[in-house]
Amino acid sequence: MNKIARFILFDILKNKIVIFYTILLFIISWSVLGLEGNYTKATLSLLNVVLLVVPLVSIIFSTIYVYNSSQFIELLLSQPVPRVKVWFNIFLGLSTALVFAFLIGCGIPILLYSSLETGFSLIIIGVLLSVIFTSFAMLSAILSRDRAKGIGISIFIWLFFSIIYDGILLMLMFQFSDYPIEGIMATLAGLNPVGLSRIFVLLQLNISAMLGYSGAVFQKVFGSGGGMGISMLILLIWATVPFVLSLIKFNKKDL
Repeated sequence: MNKIARFILFDILKNKIVIFYTILLFIISWSVLGLEGNYTKATLSLLNVVLLVVPLVSIIFSTIYVYNSSQFIELLLSQPVPRVKVWFNIFLGLSTALVFAFLIGCGIPILLYSSLETGFSLIIIGVLLSVIFTSFAMLSAILSRDRAKGIGISIFIWLFFSIIYDGILLMLMFQFSDYPIEGIMATLAGLNPVGLSRIFVLLQLNISAMLGYSGAVFQKVFGSGGGMGISMLILLIWATVPFVLSLIKFNKKDL
């Protein structure tokens, strides 16, 4: 890890918000998994928490951190350091810190109380969501110089993928229920990293009744094993594309 990324990593790990975030995740995970005898029910409860809290904290905290580091970024760019290296190391430091906080907060209770396969899939989802929404935060911050507007973009991205997108899918499902739209719905399910993360874990649990329409279609089209592989690939693409777009914008932007 580069010196810039290490500096950012240790700076974030000392941040009170990140410490509180880690402790909160640990308390919730330990409470849900340690006090619930049925590990499937406990995993589902923790999954709902992870799908809401992890993306929200990752995108809001990362967006604010990038804005607060504007002078630090300008100082780095005044040195003979390539822009690509600066932006990548900021992303690396941010995402690594948030992933580390998640692994401490949720990873330890999951490994202690949950089954190996299900717990491992939940850890993978938490890590990927941390990276994906940090990537979105980098894009939001670079799109606007105005801090309020950038944070507003980040909040909208979280709301869209966490709440609004499922409503759009349901509306399309009812409007075109008379047509063979299974393939289209499976494709649309892959355009939402939060929904896709839910499907990934539920496919591991093999709870077909809780997959929802998009998840059931996803399982029907790709199968359980194939669906997990496809969803993992799509999530990795989601982690890459927003950061690449932000990097292109950062290279062209006059700071």
